[in-house]
Amino acid sequence: MKKVKSGNLSSAAKGSGAPKTVDEYLAGVPEPARSALNKIRAAIRSAVPPQATETISYRIPAFSYNGVLVWFAAFSNHCSLFPTAAVIEAFKKELKGFSTSKGTVHFPLDKPLPIALIKKLVKARVAQKESKKRR
Repeated sequence: MKKVKSGNLSSAAKGSGAPKTVDEYLAGVPEPARSALNKIRAAIRSAVPPQATETISYRIPAFSYNGVLVWFAAFSNHCSLFPTAAVIEAFKKELKGFSTSKGTVHFPLDKPLPIALIKKLVKARVAQKESKKRR
C-alpha cells in the first residue's frame, strides 16, 4: 500500500510521536509559526477562566474547561484557531478578512495577529460553554 502525504497535519504532528504537552508541540514548530502560536496561546490564556487547563487534543494544543474550549495549531503558511462553528458564525462579519472554514480561522504568518479578535472569539466560546453548563 502506498503512503499518501497529508498536507492537513500540523508541522509538529508530522514528527515521529505525537506531542504529549503543549510545550512539546511548540518545540516541534519552526519559526515564525512558533512565535505566532505563543502569542495565540497567551491571548487564549488571558481570555479563559483561571481553572482552564492546556491539553493536547487531536494531536494539537487546546484549552479545556468543562470540555475543550478551543484548539490552535501551526501549518506551513498560517496558524489556525478552532473556536467551533457557532463562534465562527457569530463573528462572520469581523472575520471577513480572514480565511475561515466551518470551525476554523486561519491567520497568515506574514500578517500581524489580531490579538483583540482572538480574545473576543475565545470569550464567546467560554460564554457558549457556560450557557450549556447551566442547562
